[in-house]
Amino acid sequence: MRKLIRPAAVAGSLLVAITALGGPASAAPASPAGRGADWLAGQLTDGVVHNDQYDVDDYGLTADLGLALADLGGHRPAVRRSSTALARHISDYIQYGTDEYAGSTAKAAVFARVAGKNPTSFGGVDLVSRLESLTTSSGRIQDTSTPDYANVIGQAYAVSALSAAHSAEAGKATGFLLQQQCERGFFRLGFSKASATDQSCSGARRAKRSPDTDVTALAVLMLRTIDHPRPQVRRSIASAVRWLEGHQMRDGSFGGGTSTQASNTNSTGLAAWALGESGACRAARRAAAWVHGLQVTSKQSGTRLRRQLGAIAYDRAAFRTGRRHGITVEAQDQWRRASAQAAPGLTYLKASACS
Repeated sequence: MRKLIRPAAVAGSLLVAITALGGPASAAPASPAGRGADWLAGQLTDGVVHNDQYDVDDYGLTADLGLALADLGGHRPAVRRSSTALARHISDYIQYGTDEYAGSTAKAAVFARVAGKNPTSFGGVDLVSRLESLTTSSGRIQDTSTPDYANVIGQAYAVSALSAAHSAEAGKATGFLLQQQCERGFFRLGFSKASATDQSCSGARRAKRSPDTDVTALAVLMLRTIDHPRPQVRRSIASAVRWLEGHQMRDGSFGGGTSTQASNTNSTGLAAWALGESGACRAARRAAAWVHGLQVTSKQSGTRLRRQLGAIAYDRAAFRTGRRHGITVEAQDQWRRASAQAAPGLTYLKASACS
């Protein structure tokens, strides 16, 4: 999250991180990243991502898409529409009945600020106070539902949201996130049981210490939004970046966690984004090049994908299927999710984007 990573530039209406909506666009319209942004903007219906297969509005994916567009630049109206729509339906996204979801609340708070909105009054909800109420004394976020779905991804968003708001809970939340980093440098996905005495990765059983590229990259991006980070945070970022560099495949790609170990654009795009933001330029460019190979371009679109320029397939099998059948209603969700996570990483195809 390139501009999502410059909290100092977050003065006033902008944000901490993913982008300054009024700043210079980071992706020219004709560039691969720009084409990815164009396609993503076209996936909004009245400001939200609508899942045609199940006929529901997907507010989580709406936030992901908006964050990507904000970072890529050049689509301020689309970001505004998506943030306005999400604000209108914020209760539908962050809670269900009396159950409240910490991860959704944290992501919404990050997106609100990136979009130039006030996270303490977003759709009539104080997302910061709500998130603070869902943060335990140890700094761990938790849902009020049974089961509790909170995980390290939500914790990373919470660190960014609380830090940007100068919340008294920010330090504890950050400390708990750092405990989820395993000895080799990666971040795990799931927490230990709430009843466990040792909540750290090192204290968890082996099954709870699986490496996850997506979580590690996202943790790097969110930790980088902290203004004036402590040395411990800087060391954590450096360790995570080294782990990402060491686990990049020869062709430049990355696999994800235990259920997505094969090369895919979700994981590779997020890794490119985090690596590029952290100055690991060669690794970022290689990852971006691999993602670009699975992006629909005018040269390789074929008849079925001709109107989908800029879209990014999840993997080679999905790209081949897309060329034969186009992006079907059943495949639509996967293409959108892959593109939202991968498109910002395409910025690092340009050597000048990383230094």
